[in-house]
Amino acid sequence: MDSVIEYRRALHRIPELDSDLPETTAFVRSRLQPLRCQILEPIRSSVCAFFDAGKPETAAFRADMDALPETEETGLPYASEHPGKMHACGHDGHTAMALALAEYVSAHLEELPRNVLFLFQPAEETTGGAARLCETGILERRRVRRVFGLHLWPGLPAGSVWAKPGPQMARSSEVSIRITGRSVHISRAAEGRDALLAAVKLIESAMEMERTALPPEEPRVLRFGKLTAGDARNVVSGHAELLGSLRSFSDAAFALLRRRLGEVCNQVERSTGCDVKLHLSEGYPPVWNHEGLFETVRAGLGADAPALLPQPALAAEDFSFYQQCAPGVFFFLGVGDAAPLHASTFAFDDELVLPKGVEFLKKLLYLP
Repeated sequence: MDSVIEYRRALHRIPELDSDLPETTAFVRSRLQPLRCQILEPIRSSVCAFFDAGKPETAAFRADMDALPETEETGLPYASEHPGKMHACGHDGHTAMALALAEYVSAHLEELPRNVLFLFQPAEETTGGAARLCETGILERRRVRRVFGLHLWPGLPAGSVWAKPGPQMARSSEVSIRITGRSVHISRAAEGRDALLAAVKLIESAMEMERTALPPEEPRVLRFGKLTAGDARNVVSGHAELLGSLRSFSDAAFALLRRRLGEVCNQVERSTGCDVKLHLSEGYPPVWNHEGLFETVRAGLGADAPALLPQPALAAEDFSFYQQCAPGVFFFLGVGDAAPLHASTFAFDDELVLPKGVEFLKKLLYLP
């Protein structure tokens, strides 16, 4: 298990963003090249490794490689050497575990019940590298019949694995609202159309809509994290922009919230006289663990099966795109009482956590 620690710390030093991953992909390739696999690059900055066991179907394992635009403040001896970039979401650990698992697969290929495909992907944090990888048809060509992913997760006991059947992570969409009013000096405010005031009214109405549109037990969130407006303190704002996020677990709930948000925008437009333009990105689908495959995991692993996650998380993940192509299960690997994901201080005990993650992944190779 020394290799998984070595790999994680080497990767932690060289965080890269989005699909610009030259050092990371070179490192991954260098560790895969001695192994008994075919190395592929279906999309830019991806690395896929196919281990052919001569079987009719394949199990796939995903690892995301990109980091975040964050200045690291952990004080670790292997901290980021790339200023303003940091592995603050555990992707270095995910990639290290996948590389260690690939070494095991190469050494035990003849005894495995399936071929194995590793999907080292870019851009999980940004544009959904998983979607582009799926569009190449690699899962279909390699006869992938099940796909697994694992994510480090603060707040769960260190080294423990958790999952649940059905919804585990949310569908997400970025919300952008542009408001155009009429700018005038505040001494003539009645002649203007206040875009800043319209934005405030819109936030209040949207929050009330989110609270009442669905039953309280239906998980969802609509929040705005950024508001920009105006040019000067004594001028009625002629423009405003709201940036936020909409998340839910079902397509029906998402469609309802999206429609009702549009109605809120129309209402604010009528009441203020401002022009209100709403845009929602396509976003990521919900991470929905295949119930049949989840039961196969639970029954096949017995006492080593993942603990049952009590409720889904409102975080989003592009692993969901793989689940559109093949039955898939996504797991959380606990890192204990750590700083939140995406924090500049995120750190965990890799010597405790990562070997347990690799041991769990090994067991998935042998499921019936």
